[in-house]
Amino acid sequence: MADMRLIVAGAGGRMGRTLVRTIAETPGAVLAGALEAPHSTLLGQDAGQLAGLGPNGVTLTAEPAALAGLADGLIDFTAPAASVANARFAAAHGLVHVIGTTGLSAADEAAIGEAAASAVIVKSGNMSLGVNLLAALVRRVALTLDADFDIEILEMHHNKKVDAPSGTALLLGQAAAAGRDIALDTHAVRSRDGHTGARRAGDIGFATLRGGTVVGDHSVLFAGPFERIELTHKAEDRAIFARGAVRAALWAQGRNAGLYSMADVLGLADF
Repeated sequence: MADMRLIVAGAGGRMGRTLVRTIAETPGAVLAGALEAPHSTLLGQDAGQLAGLGPNGVTLTAEPAALAGLADGLIDFTAPAASVANARFAAAHGLVHVIGTTGLSAADEAAIGEAAASAVIVKSGNMSLGVNLLAALVRRVALTLDADFDIEILEMHHNKKVDAPSGTALLLGQAAAAGRDIALDTHAVRSRDGHTGARRAGDIGFATLRGGTVVGDHSVLFAGPFERIELTHKAEDRAIFARGAVRAALWAQGRNAGLYSMADVLGLADF
């Protein structure tokens, strides 16, 4: 089978450059295009050079239409508005779309869902193998333990991250809620300040820390009477997300249109 030709959206950013390197290292994948925002000062520069690989002949452009016939898929760790536009572009041109963007609104999620009616889209708040295994474990533990165990989620990221809680924290919250058979939207507590009163039974709490260069630390705490269980994942390099995203793209090639998750990619959907 021919190599899967991939476009990297946001190719000039930290994650984009990591994706360019990862594609170069992955058998069966090849970089076909590199997108950047229209206002970027990096437009016209060589994606390989920016990623530290040396020139590869793929220059950064703000025109996705010019790349449509050259690619099989698009990997996207950008911003919500860009990811929605990219989902529509993928649907219009028959591309696989892998979305690692976080901070999506309900309207953004709905627009991506609409695009998935005619595109193969893999979307996850975290693309790493370890985090998705953690989510499966969180769901199982939440299912097993009774309501005497309170659930709290703690996350820390670098000081440049713009959304909170992180997409990964919300992914873990959804897993915990699924295990408890409750809706996260009605049970999530995202901040506590002042005289809050006693903790409400069944809530899933979120705590957010920001500082330094932390790639991503996440812990899920199950606090019960006189004992506590903690499940933790610590990311040490963005390459884990890039490897997962490229793996997702290769998995998605040839699938039926629809919205998939990393649990589908890793065979964890029924764990």
